Amino acid sequence: MSDNNEQTFGIQRLYLVDSSFESPNVPAIFQDEWKPELNLDLSTQSKALEDNLHQVDLKVTATVKVGEKVAFIAEVTYAGIFIIQNFEEEVSKQMLGSFCPNILYPYIRTIMTNMVMEGGFPNLYLAPVNFDALYMQQKEQLAQEKNAAASDSVN
Repeated sequence: MSDNNEQTFGIQRLYLVDSSFESPNVPAIFQDEWKPELNLDLSTQSKALEDNLHQVDLKVTATVKVGEKVAFIAEVTYAGIFIIQNFEEEVSKQMLGSFCPNILYPYIRTIMTNMVMEGGFPNLYLAPVNFDALYMQQKEQLAQEKNAAASDSVN
């Protein structure tokens, strides 16, 4: 890492934190007509490890049901250690909340695809995610909550 004021972004390490696959209704679910319903949950969190060094975790949970039965639940948490140096605070926050998860997501897609196939189910295609839009939604929601809390404390 440089000591000057040059903006620096780097990936120090990418790694799997946790993965799990559960198919509670096999083998009976294989006899049902395959009309899956996918529910996808995503969450990110970041923490500073030291100056300019941050860990970002992306957790994706895919729950697939056929009718009322759970076919499978696949969950993956993937993380990275990123160098983010000499950016304005708002830019750094956006990098941690959007840019870094964009880097991590393809790894999760690959791991989930393999787990689902190993579980005996048809290929699971996870569509690309617009982390920029999700970050902006989260930012707006936090601003609204702050405004609501401020108006509540005034009343």
